[in-house]
Amino acid sequence: QTIEAALRLSPSVDVRERGSKGVQADISIRGGSFDQTLIMLNGVDFTDARTGHQSHSLPIDLDIVSGISVEDGTAGIGAFAGAVNIRTQPLRPTYLRAEISGGQFGYAYGNLSGAITHKRFTLFGAGSYRASDGYTRNTDFKNYNAFVRVGYDSRRAGYFDGQAGWQTRNFGANGFYSLKYPDQYEATRTFLSSIRWQKSIGRLFLESSVSYRKNFDRFEMVRGDASKIPFNYHNTDRIGASLRSDYSWVWGTTSLHGDYRYDYIYSSVLGKPLHSPRKAKGEKEGLYTQGATRHSGDIRLRHTKQIGKFDIEGSVGSVFSSYETTPVWSLSGGYRPIDGLHIGIAAVQSMRLPTFTDLYYTATGYISNPNLKPEKATTYRLRATYQKKNWRTAAEVYYRDGRDIIDWVQKNADSEWESQQLTRLGTLGIEWSGGYYGNGFLQQATLAYGYMTIDKKSGDYISKYALDYMRHKATACIGIRFLRYVTLTVTAGLYDRNGNYIAADGRQTPYRTYALLDARIAWERRHLRIYIDGNNITATRYCDFGGLKMPEGWFTGGLVVTY
Repeated sequence: QTIEAALRLSPSVDVRERGSKGVQADISIRGGSFDQTLIMLNGVDFTDARTGHQSHSLPIDLDIVSGISVEDGTAGIGAFAGAVNIRTQPLRPTYLRAEISGGQFGYAYGNLSGAITHKRFTLFGAGSYRASDGYTRNTDFKNYNAFVRVGYDSRRAGYFDGQAGWQTRNFGANGFYSLKYPDQYEATRTFLSSIRWQKSIGRLFLESSVSYRKNFDRFEMVRGDASKIPFNYHNTDRIGASLRSDYSWVWGTTSLHGDYRYDYIYSSVLGKPLHSPRKAKGEKEGLYTQGATRHSGDIRLRHTKQIGKFDIEGSVGSVFSSYETTPVWSLSGGYRPIDGLHIGIAAVQSMRLPTFTDLYYTATGYISNPNLKPEKATTYRLRATYQKKNWRTAAEVYYRDGRDIIDWVQKNADSEWESQQLTRLGTLGIEWSGGYYGNGFLQQATLAYGYMTIDKKSGDYISKYALDYMRHKATACIGIRFLRYVTLTVTAGLYDRNGNYIAADGRQTPYRTYALLDARIAWERRHLRIYIDGNNITATRYCDFGGLKMPEGWFTGGLVVTY
């Protein structure tokens, strides 16, 4: 039903939801934090500069998603642990699709999407509404999405690709950020847009893009009551631009790539004091009293070459920011001994800039550090993939050496927490996935497994964040078609998280291993599909974040009409 549910099947990704049905989720890749993951939509970076909690606020639904790529060890700004690229595409050149569904806990969902294609011009878009009364106290929500994408291929001028979207979310945040406050509430508004141009001139390929993202956020520690704890207001802007050129010649393909980003924030709690407060936009009350800005960019030179059954790739570059100049590089090689089999080895240096929250968050008992520098990592990996007809499998071993990790530490048990870079992380993991994809009775059958261990060193300091990562993760999916028009899809997952959390009663509590089982049965003929979904149908008690109860079963049903 949601992008989060799809990402849960990947052994590389840890999806930690605070609510359900896509209300809010943190996406981590291979032991990295949610702030260390780059989020892209159709190849354009829309990562939030304030906090990774908001990076996944994309105004799209699963019906227009054509694919999701998880890219690890990417050399560039923000992709410390990797990147998630979500791609959209119309179902057909011209169509109209409508979907409605409902179910437990006052759940309601409606979606309308479609596309028009005429010669070299394509227009498609989607809009949706999703709401629920909540599965427990103060977990109600209302989400609105609107998205449009336009493509035009000019013989002379090149290809133009534009996209724009708007999202509004309002949700009860029962203990989302502190178990002591069950009546938290959050309201966000996100607008994003980009336009990209591509042109081939003989052996030369050119691409450029510009993008813009704006996010408004109002957080209420006590829902509807600012008398005791004032509401937090944030207004974040990101402007991005990129330019790339590829030149193909006898010795391979050489690429030059440059990026520029401008980030700005107005806030009631983050940044440096403003000369005069500004009214929070779109709010009856609330002032922005602080603000911050930064410029960053990178330039990279990359070369690839295919030599018979061998392929090599290397890149070198630098990231420029107000914090420091950081070198980035990558080197990889691959070999195809037989058809369908590829064996590759790689090493990548990646990084990410501190978020505005890392730099400026201050509260009772906490001291922020505006002098933080970028985090850095060197990732080494060995990967093998094999595909033959309907069968696919992949295996990988990786190790990431993370340096200058931003962490909250104490000098002793009585001192305040300080934001410092005294931590080093060594992450070792293995992954395997495999499956069958067909068109008969058996539509698909896949298995995936991931194991990870992290060595964390913080010197003689007390680290606030215990080792908290997905140690073991196993997922399976099977889909069958029977009685000609009926399909049944079942997904299962087993999750073993390392680490502990402080429960509402103050006790340190270890995470428990849990299993989830979801299923969909659908009848489809011609233009009509009718389905029933069951999420967590075994009523498992579990939490992705310590103490935040997730739904113990949620059943919905709906219909889809496509012309």
